Amino acid sequence: MTDIETRAVPLLGLMLGDCTGIGPEQCARVLADRRLADAARLLVVGDARVLEQGARDAGVNVAWRSYAAPEDVDWSRTEIPIIDLGNLDPSTLPRGAVSAESGRISGETLRYMIELALDGRLDGITFAPLNKAALHAGGWRFNDEHQMFAHLTGHQGYFGEMNVLDNLWMSRVTSHVSLRTALDQITPDRIDEAITLADRTMRGAGFDEPRIAVAALNPHGGENGLFGREEIEIIAPAVARAAERGIRCRGPFPSDTVFLKAFAGDYDGVLTMYHDQGQIATKLKGFNRGVTVTGGLRTVFTTPAHGTAFDIVGKGVATTGALEQAVRLCARLASGRKHKASLAHAGTATSIP
Repeated sequence: MTDIETRAVPLLGLMLGDCTGIGPEQCARVLADRRLADAARLLVVGDARVLEQGARDAGVNVAWRSYAAPEDVDWSRTEIPIIDLGNLDPSTLPRGAVSAESGRISGETLRYMIELALDGRLDGITFAPLNKAALHAGGWRFNDEHQMFAHLTGHQGYFGEMNVLDNLWMSRVTSHVSLRTALDQITPDRIDEAITLADRTMRGAGFDEPRIAVAALNPHGGENGLFGREEIEIIAPAVARAAERGIRCRGPFPSDTVFLKAFAGDYDGVLTMYHDQGQIATKLKGFNRGVTVTGGLRTVFTTPAHGTAFDIVGKGVATTGALEQAVRLCARLASGRKHKASLAHAGTATSIP
């Protein structure tokens, strides 16, 4: 690629994931052969020793060059660019196990990257798998990284986790909470916000008018109130309200058949009521290809939908499909945001007399 072509693709920060998991190996593998150069300029942020450990696990060579800031990177060079924080020696931690220290450093590294992104110095962030227990043990007291991101970006209002598999988008009204808590959180307003977020995020990924199916809560969609009235009194009115605003959404559909419609191509996305409603279907369909997106925040975040896979750490067998898809989707969303911002700026400029 020419220098102009290189700079046309978005600049993404790549976080190596929890260093006791498979993330460093996955990152080293995709960086070594530059297989994602057509999608993004990848700047590693973390400790170079973690990247080197990943390279040893993957059996690849990684020549890297350290820079102090994103704008200092010489993209004509062949070395992997890294902002070497020098904050974690992986040889001091047990591998394939939850580590509070690794969780603490993971959170601090992401905080550093978020500051760069909020300053406009990164277009988006892709991170290899994290471990929620390690983050929590390391002092990041959130149910998941998405809540942590919302806190670190100063977000106010609704946001949500979305999963993408083969360009089919799955979102949810509630996420990492107990099922009992989820039932209390399923309200017409929250469903409306979730539909709106799904529509907006998918449009940012290139859909002109995304078709969204909304899942029911109760078995068989409630059987007209026989198994519960949530579909009648809560979900259907919210779907109708969103449809009146021009969002192409339908439902509620029984959750045991809605994914048959989606995977058949009838819909571009599915909104479920709680976490496992959608996760079971998508992980069964393509565990090693799914991507998780944090929707609604000021910064684009993507990551593989799978976890840290402690059972295969150090064996050199970790696949990279989901990580590759996460990078490509992050680049797609970041490019969409930049294009939208440029159009808004052009419109403002042309309106000035």
